[in-house]
Amino acid sequence: MLLPASLLFASGGAALIYQVLWVKQLSLVVGVEVYAVTTGISAFFAGLALGGLYFGRKSDRLAQPVRLYAGLELAVALLGVGATLALANVAELFARLESTLGLLAWVLPFLLVGLPAFLMGGTLPVLVRALTPASHQVARAGGSLYAANTAGAIVGTLLTAFVLLPQLGVKGSSFSAAALNLLAALGAWLWYRRAQLPLPTISAPEPRTASARLAVLLYCVAGGIALGYEVVWSQSIVQFMSTRTFAFAMVLATYLTGLMLGSALYARRAERIQHPWGLFGLLITLAGLLALLQVANLGRWLVMAQSQLEAWTLQLTGNELAGMCVRFLTVALSTVFLPTTLLGAAFPLALRLAASSQRVGRDVGTVVALNTLGGIIGVALTGFVLIPQLGLVRTLALLAMLAALVGCVAAWQSSAQRRYRGVVLAMTLATLVIGVLTPPQRLAELLPGARNGQLAYYHEGKGGTVAVVTQSSAEKSFNRLYIQGVSNTGDAMPSLRYMRLQALLPLLIHDKQPESALVIGFGTGITAGAMLRDPGLTRPVVAELLPEVLEAAPLFKGNYDALRDPRLDIRLRDGRRELLRSDEQYDLITLEPPPPSAAGVVNLYSRDFYQLAARRLHQGGLLAQWLPLPTQNIEESRALVRSFIEVFPHATLWTTEFHEMLLIGSLEPLVLDAPRIHQRFARPEVAATLAEVGIDSPAAMLATWVTDRDGLQRFAGDALPVTDDWPRIEYAPWVRHNEITRVLPELLSLRTPPPLVNADGAFKAAVETEWQSLDHFYSVAFYAYQGNRNAWAHGVGQMTPAERANPYYRWFIGN
Repeated sequence: MLLPASLLFASGGAALIYQVLWVKQLSLVVGVEVYAVTTGISAFFAGLALGGLYFGRKSDRLAQPVRLYAGLELAVALLGVGATLALANVAELFARLESTLGLLAWVLPFLLVGLPAFLMGGTLPVLVRALTPASHQVARAGGSLYAANTAGAIVGTLLTAFVLLPQLGVKGSSFSAAALNLLAALGAWLWYRRAQLPLPTISAPEPRTASARLAVLLYCVAGGIALGYEVVWSQSIVQFMSTRTFAFAMVLATYLTGLMLGSALYARRAERIQHPWGLFGLLITLAGLLALLQVANLGRWLVMAQSQLEAWTLQLTGNELAGMCVRFLTVALSTVFLPTTLLGAAFPLALRLAASSQRVGRDVGTVVALNTLGGIIGVALTGFVLIPQLGLVRTLALLAMLAALVGCVAAWQSSAQRRYRGVVLAMTLATLVIGVLTPPQRLAELLPGARNGQLAYYHEGKGGTVAVVTQSSAEKSFNRLYIQGVSNTGDAMPSLRYMRLQALLPLLIHDKQPESALVIGFGTGITAGAMLRDPGLTRPVVAELLPEVLEAAPLFKGNYDALRDPRLDIRLRDGRRELLRSDEQYDLITLEPPPPSAAGVVNLYSRDFYQLAARRLHQGGLLAQWLPLPTQNIEESRALVRSFIEVFPHATLWTTEFHEMLLIGSLEPLVLDAPRIHQRFARPEVAATLAEVGIDSPAAMLATWVTDRDGLQRFAGDALPVTDDWPRIEYAPWVRHNEITRVLPELLSLRTPPPLVNADGAFKAAVETEWQSLDHFYSVAFYAYQGNRNAWAHGVGQMTPAERANPYYRWFIGN
């Protein structure tokens, strides 16, 4: 067993590396909209399933199936690297094909991902056939090799997130996966050279029994239920996790570890179990009961356990990465591990019930393939039908009841009727009771903001969970937008200020009168609403991914009811996809996606994205990129700036709020013409919009200028850019405590007077006076971060009456 297990360990590691890479690349090709991503990933799993069916049957007819295995690994190495290189270059081609051919365009990503996956699907059944297990050892051989293959997948998952992508990038990681395939092919070839006797072939295998067909069918349904659990888990536990890729890698690794341990533990004893039907039914039912019970019991205890275990890990290791991984692992173990261990244990039992040594290749391939196909259906039904209609808690309850039904059917096949039927029926009843008693809003109550506020909106949709929480104190009240349990933005004064400047600042300094603008990400609608206040804008467009975000928009103040404005063209797709699908050009593209370290968001911060966006700008057009300061370390901020200035030769930096900055780039020189800016600022709607956030004059707006390209070049230093191939920011180290106190002073040290044209000395002096006021407030705010109350109070006391009356300053210092 050692050699074939080692081969499948390497093969499993390679397969998961490819899967992670291709999922990332598919988001660039087909978009990050949930239907598109699911369809793209389904191509991978469909390839696995069809490969298992085809090569499992084929291996039974071969005297030396290990030769076929070696050929499969060699072909996967070649096609895997080829698919990775192709996916890196077909995004625009796919967008063009889709606009002309419609659904036929999907043949391209299906073939690129499905062909190598088709070959991968054959590796497990072919190698089980090569072992030629005796009739009483099929379950042990299949379960052990499945466990070894899954163990490799665990290593591949963690290696990709923590080592390969950060160090080698996407293409380099694919070469590492290919090296594992070649290693497996070499090992198989050496095994073949040592083998002396050919295996007996099966030309016409006997048909399956009714019992075996039932086992395959039930395990297929169980596969759909298991992947349905994963969809629910991914949305249920994210509020206890992080939106970073490391968090998802830890959960996936825990999921696979459960499958591996369950399969490995039962592989050795599956053949000795007297009543496999009864135990199979019990395992499937118990997995559903535990999945429901653990989600129903999520609560503050888990947050406390995370914090305590993270603190202990930091004391033992002094390593923040280890501490955060333990934090993520605590959640995964509390929700995912036990149910998946039981599901993994069911695999060798399914082989015991459905496979024999006379047709081992065909039967193992069929069991794995139909389980995978069931998973595809389960993901689609859960994500697109059940969750939008029933919500997460009710969906999980329904899946658990379906699992109980599968368990009952299996238990009724057992000869030990009383022993297993009674237990399975009791667990079915417990599942029903827990499902009914668990309130559907259970997960909404666990949102971080909901504990100290009031839930104003909550919807569990196919693309994620969207919530609005109202938080208030004695002096102020505001709403916050939560997506997938993570706070994104809100309508508090700091958010109002930076989002209004995000739209109006580039419009007011534009060399021409902007007529068209694209906002990527509707969010609270504040940026889009501010954009609509410019009367010269005739073609305003918004690209938003989640319809639930639009539903929640009326709850946010300060967006001027943008959603109802007939001028606004809202397009439900991700921003990068919107730019890929047509040659439509704009005078301004402004975007404020989630923080750049969140999983998948790097697509809107890379040099490749900026190159695409630059092609969609009219001559003299501007791109305005939100640059948050506290969400990444200063090293990653340098990389983000490097990516921007490598595309836009004329780049400037502005401070829109204490915690946020704004990069504005153009392919042509940008002239800050004072009279033109005065004229545009004087429009009543524009002036009133900015005055509400403390920008009451053109001088106050221009005082937010920080530096030009030269200053940005000095800040970026020798940092390497973020690219699609090297998505560095997504795999960056954890953000240091109070990182803003490190990065903001360095950026402000670059500050120079704005290069105004046609401005008199009085106006330039007014700009500098406004800057001194803003700089003083930032200095005072640093004291608050440092916990120095006396210095904070002293600094506030030095503020002038005019500064105290400023709405932005007043929000922090009170009345």
